[in-house]
Amino acid sequence: MLKSLLGAWALSACSGAETRAVEDHLTGCAPCADEALRLRDAVTLLHEDRDLDLDPLLRSRVLENCLGRRPARIPVPAWAVPYDAETARLDALLRDIGEAEWHAPVRLKWYEDERTVRRKSTVAGVIGHLLAVDGLVSGALGLEDPLGPDVPELNPTERTEAFWEALDRPPNRTLRAPWREQSHALVRTVSFAGRGIANLTVTYGDFALPLKDALLERAFECWLHADDIANAVAYPYAPPSGPHLHGMIDLAARLLPAAVAHRRRAGLAGPPRGLVTAGAPGRSLHLEVEGAGGGHWYIALDSPAALGSPDHSVAQVAMDGVEFCQLVAGHITPEEAAAGQDGDREAIRDVLAAAASLSRL
Repeated sequence: MLKSLLGAWALSACSGAETRAVEDHLTGCAPCADEALRLRDAVTLLHEDRDLDLDPLLRSRVLENCLGRRPARIPVPAWAVPYDAETARLDALLRDIGEAEWHAPVRLKWYEDERTVRRKSTVAGVIGHLLAVDGLVSGALGLEDPLGPDVPELNPTERTEAFWEALDRPPNRTLRAPWREQSHALVRTVSFAGRGIANLTVTYGDFALPLKDALLERAFECWLHADDIANAVAYPYAPPSGPHLHGMIDLAARLLPAAVAHRRRAGLAGPPRGLVTAGAPGRSLHLEVEGAGGGHWYIALDSPAALGSPDHSVAQVAMDGVEFCQLVAGHITPEEAAAGQDGDREAIRDVLAAAASLSRL
């Protein structure tokens, strides 16, 4: 009987005697008390002075909460999938290593000033490096920068050194959580942002890339450093899938004409020999990459603005895909690259050296 009065009580439509009877009953009946509270909350929505417009941030908060409880399948843009995949693979490796292995020594190396440069670090230090440099993409997207607010413009090496120096103790496994959180945030943000976000500029200090290439570059570095970590802890680690590897090789190939031109201005590459006009694109080098992710690229030799053309090829280089990536990462030198070579020796030397010069800490 009293339960049937709960609706009227919530609407303040009961008589005085009925109100007292209902409220006396609610003090001793938990189910009715819960129902009464639910009805009273519903009634408040009927008040005319109530603003029924949804909070504009409600959708974002609900999605964030849902993703935090159970990661959902969101439509990741094709150009962000390699980064999503490589960070997930590295995280799986990190889950499998023990406490002591986070301090295993890792020797980072890259090619700079015509020689191999080495830097000692640890597994945890490498994760700190990835966290710091991925922060360049975070900053471009308006997300939190791991170096803190109002950080000055720094290149990747400077950011890494600044991050390491700011730590109050040697890098350890606690860096895994913020690194993984940041990688998830990057993927979620670009997935919800829409198509126009792909061409957002990400500045690396002395050069810049559109976001779609920046995330591909970050996927490349994530894989190479995951391989460094796997070697340090004696863990098997495979290269990226063929399509992802192809995208990474394609990015490096697209950057090579500018790298050759940069070395030429520094006196480290031969002079241009072709007349670069609309009708004469200049010389090119045929880069044939074999294996998974391979393909054919024609690298413009005389101007970064020119298009490489098979009709103007003066040399050919054939390399395995993983070995080409090792060269681009500076893990092997141009002299160590086991490349099949034919044609103009200077052009071959300039392109292999330019590939190695793309590397950095």
